[in-house]
Parts: sequence; C-alpha cells; structure tokens
Amino acid sequence: MRQAIGLAVENVRNGGGPFGAVIVKNGRVVATGVNRVTPDNDPTAHAEVCAIRAACRKLGTFNLEGCVIYTSCEPCPMCLGAIYWAHLDKIYYGANQHDAAAVNFDDSFIYRELELKPADRKKPVENLLHDEALAPFNAWRAKSDKVEY
Repeated sequence: MRQAIGLAVENVRNGGGPFGAVIVKNGRVVATGVNRVTPDNDPTAHAEVCAIRAACRKLGTFNLEGCVIYTSCEPCPMCLGAIYWAHLDKIYYGANQHDAAAVNFDDSFIYRELELKPADRKKPVENLLHDEALAPFNAWRAKSDKVEY
C-alpha cells in the first residue's frame, strides 16, 4: 500500500493525477500504474487500469486470478469494473471515494446514474438496430475455438 501511495505522490509531482496502484502475485510486485489521464489525454488511463494492462502484458494473460491490487484510493466505477473483469482476488485501498470527492475527483454522479434506467440517465441513450446487433453474439455462440473469459 505504501508503494501505491508513493507512486501517487510522485505522479502528482510529474504532472499526473493523485492515484497509484500496485498488483501483487505471491507476495511479489507484478506491475504498477499511475493516473495518466492528462499526460496521455486518455480518460481511461486511471492507475488501476494502467496497472491491470501492465500486469496482463507481463504475465501474458487477461485473467489475473491469484493477484491482488493495492490502490491509493478506492476505485472509481470504471476501475472497479476493470478489476472484476480482470478477476483480481482482492482490492486493498487507502483513501476513499469521499476523500477523492473533497479534491474534485467525485464519482458519485456515476454511481447514481448506474441505478437509473438507461432512459432516465443524463446522457441520452437510444437502442438502435437491436436485431442486427445480435449477429456478433450469434457468431460467438457458433465459434468452436473461442477463448472464454
């Protein structure tokens, strides 16, 4: 956890956001990540996502079972989703979402939006070409050599 916090502090000094993450497997650091949103002009480059990407590259897998993540702050909804999709075993975090909100990193509006029906969300949502959009799923269902995840 101290390494994740240290990465976050150093990242602020280097022009990035105040977030750091470390992925560990069997007591050894596999990968680290820091918030690169503004330096990389990438709104998805949160510390946890960057650490997950690095760990997957290093381990040669999309499944990080057997690994845990230490993150300097409670993961936002996007990062939480990425952690679940990566199958990390456990999340350790330092500061919480309220601490982040106090310095204008407030994700509470996203949590509120997720509780709403798509039609009631602030961003307009419209379903198009539903029947045609089933074609990729039908292709996936029929594929005999697919890699399940």
